[in-house]
Amino acid sequence: MRFAQRIALITGAGSGIGREVAIRLAREGAKVVLVGRRKPKLEAVANEINKTKKIPMAEIFQADVTDEEDVQELSDYIRLHFGDLHILVNNAGSSQSSKILETSEGEWDDIQSANLRSVFLVSKMLGHLMVLQAKEENRRQGRAIVNVASLSGHHAGALIPHYSAAKAGVINFTRSLALELAPYGIRVNSVSPGFVDTPLTEKGLQSEKFVKMIEENTALGRIGKASEIANVIVFAASEEASYMTGSDILVDGGWIIK
Repeated sequence: MRFAQRIALITGAGSGIGREVAIRLAREGAKVVLVGRRKPKLEAVANEINKTKKIPMAEIFQADVTDEEDVQELSDYIRLHFGDLHILVNNAGSSQSSKILETSEGEWDDIQSANLRSVFLVSKMLGHLMVLQAKEENRRQGRAIVNVASLSGHHAGALIPHYSAAKAGVINFTRSLALELAPYGIRVNSVSPGFVDTPLTEKGLQSEKFVKMIEENTALGRIGKASEIANVIVFAASEEASYMTGSDILVDGGWIIK
């Protein structure tokens, strides 16, 4: 059990990649806290995890991670109920199609907030708790933050300028945070998925033309699965990646090389 006696928090845990990460971490021994805005989705994932456990391994916390007060309450909850946090996965995000010249200020701010502000707020408040505990344990190893970025942070999409900018920001924010937290033995990395079958891409993948374009332009010739991205995120959170920090792992099926 790689994550026995570990507390892990996953944002955007109600579906897609976040769901798969939560299930995988719990399967490997972690106590997982599922965070998101939609309580029924979180409950469904928690029930799936707990139905095979004698001792519940999943709890939920309903919160909007773009809201500072919600994130502060989340931080207080973790501190009071667990007293510690070993793994943080910033997965929450959203996207929509828009041309730059047609994007309103509100649309820009919403996408930036969902994908970048959320990572900042959660990393700041929960990272503070992780640092305090690391100090008490004299830099005990085993703490990690993994931020979910995107292929779009490397290769900007024509119709997702706000999303591309935000995800590029996540990659560089990850590097800055890695430098700041390295003295406490806390590793910080990002994972950049390519085209993956998740609720975020569900609408686009209904188009046969879009799916064919992805298959033709991806070296492996197919769309990725959420579980495949979760495998890499869990690796980055584990001690198997103990000498890796400030890195971005591109998991795009070979899109960027073709």
